[in-house]
Amino acid sequence: MTGISARRQPLAAAEISALQAALAAEHAAVYGYGVVGAHLTGHALAAARADWVAHQVARDSLESMLQSAGATPVAADAAYRLPQRVHGMSAAIALAVTLENRVAEAYLGLVAATRPTLRKFGAREVVAAAIRAASWRGHTVAFPGFPAGVLVPPKAARGQSGHG
Repeated sequence: MTGISARRQPLAAAEISALQAALAAEHAAVYGYGVVGAHLTGHALAAARADWVAHQVARDSLESMLQSAGATPVAADAAYRLPQRVHGMSAAIALAVTLENRVAEAYLGLVAATRPTLRKFGAREVVAAAIRAASWRGHTVAFPGFPAGVLVPPKAARGQSGHG
């Protein structure tokens, strides 16, 4: 099971919160891939199905981890508001990229955990989401999971460096 034993292990509140956030992102991804797959055919549909299953497996692992820690896993919503309308293949692919970016971002909270097994699990899942996003996007990004623009230096610092 992902490196955390099945016996009850107390976790810090921040670790529980990070697990719950990752679980919520996985619930949303499972839902979202149902929409993605409805607009794809052939190899793209097969890829979406594989990604959908990967998110179900990750969701189940997170639920087990939370239950082992004595926490009640956050439940999936009945439906989710999509970040964009999906009416065709290109919009479905854009949604898949968005879902993977959000999952990677959620797992960054586990990468920051103090428990090594949680950090390792989080890092593995960030990489997995980044690979899936890159396959949909057609290229990689430097810092998967970081929101766009978060690593841009402030205007004043750019002006002082002579690069702005």
